[in-house]
Amino acid sequence: MKLTDFDYDLPSKFIAQNPTNPRDSAKLLVFHSKTGEIEHRIFRDVTSYLEKGDALILNKSKVIKARIKFKFGGKGKILEIFLLREVGKNKYLCLVKPGKKFKKGSKFKVGGVECEVLDRNEDGSRIIQFSSNFDPDELGEAPFPPYIKNSTSSLADYQTVYAKEKGSIASPTAGLHFTKDLLGKISDEGVDIEKVLLHVGLGTFLPVRTEKIEDHKMHYEFFEFTAESALKLNEIKNNGGRIIAVGTTSVRVLESCFKDGKFHPTSGETNIFIYPGYKWQAVDALITNFHLPKSTLIMLVASFLELKGCKNGTKKILELYEIAKKNNYRFYSFGDAMMIV
Repeated sequence: MKLTDFDYDLPSKFIAQNPTNPRDSAKLLVFHSKTGEIEHRIFRDVTSYLEKGDALILNKSKVIKARIKFKFGGKGKILEIFLLREVGKNKYLCLVKPGKKFKKGSKFKVGGVECEVLDRNEDGSRIIQFSSNFDPDELGEAPFPPYIKNSTSSLADYQTVYAKEKGSIASPTAGLHFTKDLLGKISDEGVDIEKVLLHVGLGTFLPVRTEKIEDHKMHYEFFEFTAESALKLNEIKNNGGRIIAVGTTSVRVLESCFKDGKFHPTSGETNIFIYPGYKWQAVDALITNFHLPKSTLIMLVASFLELKGCKNGTKKILELYEIAKKNNYRFYSFGDAMMIV
């Protein structure tokens, strides 16, 4: 399967620079896989597609201020450290731009915080040890993706309302459409809301650079799925309820933890790569955003469409994206949503 199979054209006018306000007023494209019907709704109408006995799965990871800009040297050149993941106490895997000066053993200061490059990896990333007074949220900026260029938003706008545990360097954006009131209504209707954890990192947003997608290697990301959630979701599945994943990160947790016909509590790292041909086990419906061309995220959604009966999920996802453009949907992180049932 070729990388170019997942390419499409998106004029910049479709790329959302800020979220809708209120959050649940975003557009929602609903694709009914059994009939092929497409509905255009408002996100708060998602309650119409949830049923008593279903489970809605949210990723509770919280975004950190992962982008740290600082002046370096006598000329005052602006450099950037981008935190990828914590690998020890105040020790992070990082990208440094430009990074030529930062060799193994280099020491420098950022805003009063002492830093030392402990190692340089083959891919150019560094392991940097920060001193004990390091706090990313004190030094850093919101790690908005590069296609968000004219945003007036803050980090709070880039967090889900249920974000709890710090560790992500990008938002699990499908969850941005939920408000506390909307979640309350969903719960009141008898839908079980379960929260899982996956800290979004390179595994989610690193571009695919291999022409044959099967050759792409996913980076590992930390996740956690509790015994309580496993017990609850097994009960729901046994009773005929649906497992409805909010976002691709929730999908990857659920599919990583489902074996031998049931969910198992797990804590660790996953590099699961889901693309057309993958044998789905856990998820019955999906709420997601409109993703970048040639990304692992659009590949996952194409694969899910095949699970739901589409013979060619890759062709179908591109058709749905064209329909979304014709109806002026907003794409990417702050954009609108799609639900596949």
